Amino acid sequence: MYDSSKNLRPHYRTIVLSDIHLGTKHAKVNEVTDYLSSVDCDRLILNGDIIDGWHLQKSGIKKWRPEHTRFFKVIMKMMEKHDTEIIYVRGNHDDFLDTLTPLKMGCMKIVKEYFLEGLDGNRYLVVHGDIFDRVCTHMKWLALLGDAGYTALLWLNSLYNRWRCYRHKPYYSLSQAIKQKVKNAVSYISDFEQVLASVARERLCQGIICGHIHHPDDRMIGSIRYLNSGDWVETLSALTEDYQGNWNIQRYYSAGQTGTHTGSQLKNVVS
Repeated sequence: MYDSSKNLRPHYRTIVLSDIHLGTKHAKVNEVTDYLSSVDCDRLILNGDIIDGWHLQKSGIKKWRPEHTRFFKVIMKMMEKHDTEIIYVRGNHDDFLDTLTPLKMGCMKIVKEYFLEGLDGNRYLVVHGDIFDRVCTHMKWLALLGDAGYTALLWLNSLYNRWRCYRHKPYYSLSQAIKQKVKNAVSYISDFEQVLASVARERLCQGIICGHIHHPDDRMIGSIRYLNSGDWVETLSALTEDYQGNWNIQRYYSAGQTGTHTGSQLKNVVS
């Protein structure tokens, strides 16, 4: 077992990240890379929409920047120096990986789903979540339209917060507020979270770990523990499992995001 007394860096049994959307201009790739450079873990789960194949398909390789390559270099360093196991679960934006799954290359696996035995005694089903979202499954054209609308909202959000900064007001995520209302409606129609909980129960699991809706969460749905890792477009959040079996949502804060902090920091939050 890992001995924390020998290392000042936080070391977790498991870290879960999702929805980084590499290839889009709004991806917080430097922030997520800095986060991974500041922690160690035995297992890193990349739970879908890490590479945004939808945007790369439209814009081509020109959207791939050096900082995107740096992100994967940090992951390879984790594998090389710490034998970190990498579990890449495909999402809807990186569904080009379907032809590769399941695939194992050394310490790395590319899969459609993963089962995690938690130290809390629970067995977790790890999926991105898109396959249980009826909009993504049966109406991909609507999902693509919604993605374009969300990108426009992020652009508007940038302009809006420049104005707020000029007026010495704190950062406010206009796009997150609007998107969450829309996603709540979608989740209500498709029973997204309830379906995930039901599937976990059917698969003899006591918990579900997902992403997809860009909203970090940790709560009980009946007897099933529902964990969502959020995203690295706006919430800048991760799930961590420590060696006592405790799960936490961590948020990465930057001066530009909060308007009050200087530099950046990691903080456990309760949803």
